[in-house]
Amino acid sequence: FISQMKVDGNDPAIDDPNKFIGKRYSAEDAEKMVSKYGWKLKEQEPGEWRRVVPSPTPLYIFNGRSIKHLVEFGTIVIAGGGGGIPAYNKPDGTLDGLDGVIDKDMTAALLGRVLKAEELFIVTDVDNIYINFNTPQQKPIYHASADEVIQWLENGEFGEGSMAPKIRAAIYFLKYHGQKVVITSLDKIEDAINDKAGTIITNKGNE
Repeated sequence: FISQMKVDGNDPAIDDPNKFIGKRYSAEDAEKMVSKYGWKLKEQEPGEWRRVVPSPTPLYIFNGRSIKHLVEFGTIVIAGGGGGIPAYNKPDGTLDGLDGVIDKDMTAALLGRVLKAEELFIVTDVDNIYINFNTPQQKPIYHASADEVIQWLENGEFGEGSMAPKIRAAIYFLKYHGQKVVITSLDKIEDAINDKAGTIITNKGNE
């Protein structure tokens, strides 16, 4: 189900592209891409340059009601792939596409709000979320409240290019109808469904 996402045409993120996409280039080849296509590139790792595009916040799923209708009739719907296609309304009211990327986890949270879903599973490349990640004090989190993860997010515990967007999506989902968010890896998904793996985030934590 190809999903078109409405964004704000004045979203500050549009003028601050920071989402890495595509292949890696040397500094020399990066300059060629800028000259040839007008792309914006940033150095992601020393000596490795990649294209960056805007990642505005999704505000509305144009076909959300259709998805909800199908789900209510028992259909298994695959939607929001890759975050969806960003589009915005121009001053004259017409719709225009945007050369950017929508965060897929926030799209999932927004779709969960539309569906009034109770649970959201975010599948990533780690089994749990961690605080003090990649330090000797690294600690896996198995249960947490929304307030706790909000505080950790504000304290800079989660990387902007990795876990922070997932945490924001979890917070949004729990704010609107959601009861539980599970963050885990694909290998642990079966155990996570049975509350035996992953990080479980709820509004009240492990009470």
